[in-house]
Amino acid sequence: MEVKQGLEPARWQRRMLPGSMVDGPGAERSLRDWAVDALVTLVALGLGVAALHDNWGQEGVAVRAVDIVLGVASIAALWDRRRHPVGVAAFVIPASAISSLAGGAGLVVLFNAAIRCNRRDLAWITLAAIVSSLFNALLYATSGADLRDNVLFGVLLFGIAIGWGLFVRVRRDLIDSLHERAARLEGEGRLWAEQARSAERERIAREMHDVLAHRLSLLSLHAGALEFRPGAPPEEIAATAKVVREAATDALEELRDVVGVLREGTDGETRRPQPTLADLPTLIEESRAAGMRIEAALELPADSEDTGPTAAGRTAFRIVQEGLTNARKHAPGALVRVRVAVGDDGLEVVVRNRAPLRPAPAPALPGAGSGLIGLGERVELAGGELRTEVAAGGDFVLAATLPWERRAR
Repeated sequence: MEVKQGLEPARWQRRMLPGSMVDGPGAERSLRDWAVDALVTLVALGLGVAALHDNWGQEGVAVRAVDIVLGVASIAALWDRRRHPVGVAAFVIPASAISSLAGGAGLVVLFNAAIRCNRRDLAWITLAAIVSSLFNALLYATSGADLRDNVLFGVLLFGIAIGWGLFVRVRRDLIDSLHERAARLEGEGRLWAEQARSAERERIAREMHDVLAHRLSLLSLHAGALEFRPGAPPEEIAATAKVVREAATDALEELRDVVGVLREGTDGETRRPQPTLADLPTLIEESRAAGMRIEAALELPADSEDTGPTAAGRTAFRIVQEGLTNARKHAPGALVRVRVAVGDDGLEVVVRNRAPLRPAPAPALPGAGSGLIGLGERVELAGGELRTEVAAGGDFVLAATLPWERRAR
């Protein structure tokens, strides 16, 4: 198993893991691999020497030499068992049929095959090991009882080696799957965080349009008044300039908050509380101070604690704000009627502006035309319905119905 990005172990941990687990198949041996290989060599050598000792008296000089050569070669071949498990088994298993010293290497080969070979190769290797064991038992058995004991003992050792190897294989597969799952969950977590960041930025972008368009339209209205009334009394000019300065300050402050959220690492910053229905009177008075003619009918809940759903109140505020901004842009000087009421069908918001009574003193304010689109998305997310239409008398109507449930007393 190759360790995935994000789960990279420390340097000392890499040495304690199999090289194939850290760097993939074919990787160089880690410190752990060298230690395991040395231990496996010692175990195979010990088992082989014990078997050779039992059969030493039954072998001639030539047979002993062949036994030792094949045994040493089989033990040496174990160092390449990870890369070529089938090839090593193809050499060691036949050698163990003749060489007693290669018997321990044969058990290691079976254990290695159970870990690394597919089912078909493991079946052929196991069958070859059984045949090799029978041949070795027939070659060195001195009696029928001795032959039986050697066969039973060999089958028992084969079962232990294969069973242990399969257990290690299942355990490794489980660890691989857990690492893959952890890596997948980590990737999904990063993706979810990125999507949440993108969604938050889109929401902030919509807030930027709603808030700044309102503030800047007020600035343009007051600046236009100063431009077309250069002979106004100084007191009036000073008052208008003060309003312009305050509106510019508020716009810059809100822009700073919005841009701060768009930057990285600002999730922990304190944000301004979002507007609700309770802020509608302030919004209307602010627009009236800018010279707009507004008739407001606000039938809000009498109890200030009965504010209903927060999303609905915030959305209603944005609808009225967008309606007043559009009226200043496209129908300056026209009467604007605002109605907000909680009815049986939910929270109803209507902003209607009459056709302008006189031509605008300055060109209409520029707009991207995306305010109503973003407003429609906001209303849809709140579970409501947004309608825009031109009435029979030429009035432009912006209306919305939002779900509203009173809180239980």
